[in-house]
Amino acid sequence: MVLHETIEQIVKGLGYELVEIERTGGGLLRVTIDLIWQPDEVATPGVPEKFVMVEDCERVTRQLQFALEVDDVPYSRLEVSSPGIDRPLKTAKDFERFVGQDIDVTLKHAMGAQAQGQVSGLRKKFRGVLEKSETPGSWQIVWADEPKDKPGQRVSKKREPAALHALGFTLDEIKEARLAPIVDFKGRQSKLQTHLKE
Repeated sequence: MVLHETIEQIVKGLGYELVEIERTGGGLLRVTIDLIWQPDEVATPGVPEKFVMVEDCERVTRQLQFALEVDDVPYSRLEVSSPGIDRPLKTAKDFERFVGQDIDVTLKHAMGAQAQGQVSGLRKKFRGVLEKSETPGSWQIVWADEPKDKPGQRVSKKREPAALHALGFTLDEIKEARLAPIVDFKGRQSKLQTHLKE
């Protein structure tokens, strides 16, 4: 725990958020950092979102190397990086920050999801749009199980949209949650998010 506190203190002191620390058997110490999120920050259209850059990682690496040497922490290699497109969500603040984004959730125990008043089969892994629930301290994801279109297949405009499913959960019920690694060069908005806004 002393290692975690030391790294967190340095990362926060430099103006970043500590996302996670990972140690491997080969002596690798991996530290993941992100920019500190302010809840009142609103994305301005036309202004690019800020991300962790290589210079940020270098700055944190230099400070950590010095501090870990002073504390005599054994490691063979230090790696400082950004969380990437599949950023882990661990705290309530993380979930609040990424409301409206596609996420992957793995639950500790299998659950069924509600779809038009009926409960679907039990499973642990879900992908959907993160929403804040009306119940304090709980969240939900919403998704539609649309069939995948085959390449070259014509899709009828009269096709009924797939039913929306919803799953409510608390942070205690989650084994792991991450942003869904969706790569879209027009932005990070999925088809479901567009459908929900209409």
